[in-house]
Amino acid sequence: MTYPIFYDVEQQFETSQIDDVAKTVDAVFASFDSSAIKPNASVGITVGSRGIDRIVPLVQTVVRNLTALGLRPFIIPAMGSHGGSTAEGQTAILAKLGITEESTGCPIVSSIETVSLGHIEEGAEVFVAKDAIEADYIFVMNRVKPHTLFHGEVESGLCKMLAIGLGKPRGADNLHNFPLEKVIKPAALRIQEHITILAGLAVVENAVEKLHSIKLCTQNDIAKTDSSLLAVSAAILPRIPLDSLDLLIIDEMGKNISGTGMDTNVIGAWRRMAGERKPDYKTLVVLNLTPESQGNAHGIGMADLIPQRLADSIDPAATYANSLTTGVWASGRLPITLPTDKVVIDAALAKAPSNIRAVRITNTLSLQHFWATAPVFDDLKKAGATIFPDNARQLGFDDSGTLLAF
Repeated sequence: MTYPIFYDVEQQFETSQIDDVAKTVDAVFASFDSSAIKPNASVGITVGSRGIDRIVPLVQTVVRNLTALGLRPFIIPAMGSHGGSTAEGQTAILAKLGITEESTGCPIVSSIETVSLGHIEEGAEVFVAKDAIEADYIFVMNRVKPHTLFHGEVESGLCKMLAIGLGKPRGADNLHNFPLEKVIKPAALRIQEHITILAGLAVVENAVEKLHSIKLCTQNDIAKTDSSLLAVSAAILPRIPLDSLDLLIIDEMGKNISGTGMDTNVIGAWRRMAGERKPDYKTLVVLNLTPESQGNAHGIGMADLIPQRLADSIDPAATYANSLTTGVWASGRLPITLPTDKVVIDAALAKAPSNIRAVRITNTLSLQHFWATAPVFDDLKKAGATIFPDNARQLGFDDSGTLLAF
């Protein structure tokens, strides 16, 4: 078989970033009104399973500032059903991110015990972590970005951290039985009635996963901060600037890349929840699962073809727990699995036209540079991308049939 030639492509993204994380966090705390804080009170800091750029110095500086206010901070692993829905698993996920008692200088209190706060008008029962209820204060911290499952006034951010992160497995399981765009904010508001939020710290990352902005807000401004920063994040979210492809090759997927392993804002939300095929990428090949995923391949069902190597790296228990929580069964299904990368690629090319419109990316976060075939050049130029025709690579494989890196 003759394999297509791919060319180096570069996009220009918003890449302004915060250089000194500690200095920036100190600056937002400098204007914080601490006059009403109870001395020696406990404060739980929510830390989720999504990796945030420079999360260790970020958390370290938050802990230092809270301690300086006379508080006793501790970290609550706030990640819904991740970590296999166990306290130990959630602590292990934080450790993988570099968040430990030693690195942050404060205890990590991990438990999946929850308290029911009753039902909201939309019908969902709201749960919150028992550790959060028992703390004097909660310092809610999260990254704000577009969600992979729905779009609304608030998506991934502080409200979601309260409703699902602090909801632990029971809260995550229950809320996912309802349209999230309708229950995230009401559930977060219900939880705020039963805990005292000291403040919220929301961050936005730029298109190359570097901290773009940090904002400290009061309890009353949680939802408003989510909404305003969501607009900022959506505007700079990296995408492939093409509406149609015959083939998209993704070198890796994973939980450290997106909650669904691959961002549906990039590959097309229809692959998860049906609807309009936009963008329309006809065949999706995925080759690897990141080690950081710890076998959780939730979202794998959105792929069309995978190699046996990827299938062998999947932990069914972790994957199914995540997929059962979301209620999107197809996200946990195994795609057509073939022996090697070469067999996978051959199968994909057999159903594609000779003038194939194809793109190869590392993952759905790393889109500043990618590789594309010549038939998409005109569309790429219209989108403002730069093509380097002298930097060309043909798909090739090693003796075991593994696709070679470009």
